[in-house]
Amino acid sequence: MSKRSQPLLADDKPLRGRTRKRRDPAQLNLLLDPMPDRVEPALALLKPKPPSDPRYIAELKFDGYRGSIHIEPSGARFLTRGGHDWTARFPAVAEAARKLGVASAILDGEAVVLDEQGRSEFGALQRSLGGRGGKLASRNSVFYAFDLLYLDGHDLRTMELSSRRHLLEELIDGREGAIRFSEQIEGDAVSIFDAACEHGLEGVIFKDPDSPYRSGRTGDWIKVKCIQSESFFVVGYEKSAVARAGVGSLLLAARRGDDLQYVGSVGTGFKYKDALELREMLDKLVMRKAPIDYDGRRKNVVWAQPTLIAEIEYRAWTDDGKLRHASYKGLREVQDNAAVYEIEE
Repeated sequence: MSKRSQPLLADDKPLRGRTRKRRDPAQLNLLLDPMPDRVEPALALLKPKPPSDPRYIAELKFDGYRGSIHIEPSGARFLTRGGHDWTARFPAVAEAARKLGVASAILDGEAVVLDEQGRSEFGALQRSLGGRGGKLASRNSVFYAFDLLYLDGHDLRTMELSSRRHLLEELIDGREGAIRFSEQIEGDAVSIFDAACEHGLEGVIFKDPDSPYRSGRTGDWIKVKCIQSESFFVVGYEKSAVARAGVGSLLLAARRGDDLQYVGSVGTGFKYKDALELREMLDKLVMRKAPIDYDGRRKNVVWAQPTLIAEIEYRAWTDDGKLRHASYKGLREVQDNAAVYEIEE
């Protein structure tokens, strides 16, 4: 995974990266633009299958923390998706950014920790930071950059994606340290997706190469997941006399407009230590009334303020809008509340 043509996928010809020619600097003819303090990220729209449009480029989907690197003459910062400064948590990434040799730039990407097979693993990243709310410096994290929004006085967001990526690839120039280029995967969309799933990867992101950088879920970027995984609010737990730390299951909710909607529960995936930490946190958030409309039949429910955000794997949705075969992966930061799954009205 540290090489330009993902070693995990090196045996599969459809997933071979392509070497690109260096872009001629003479092609740039842009006016100087002020550098944005923060850019609302472009988000991928979830789809059940790969796009049929052969123009779309493909990249591996990472399982980590989305963020942006801001490089300025005064130094480099790592900002989370919500705009929080986490530079101290990713010192190696910040140091690598300062060595890129540019006066100013904004890189969009994702901070990850790789497992022994070279796959990004959210749980490993969270542990490297000291768990939820932890502020340890992650020494083994890697930032995979997949877009370039600003470069040496030029705002690139109106430029087409393919050109932005040419510039980004030239900027990173084959580095294999704490900042790496997210390689484009060659092949047809279905073959790429099938191979990614066979290797146990999270999924694939497909992008319109002619699109400008637009914040929000515009449909320019599409994500197709091998493993369904989303973030949900924990709105309570079901007490149990026999389960770990007395937590039988967690009750979950998604956004629906300005309200929350109950989407079922999860009772697997967490160990005793996880359950104990969850119980301690939830007991500090107890509410007398349910924060959602709830017509379920569960007994001994302890309701909680919708503050904790859990990352949940699941197989599918039931006809009545509940998660099937859900499994707990870990807690996300409160700052990630923008990532909570939203049900379309």
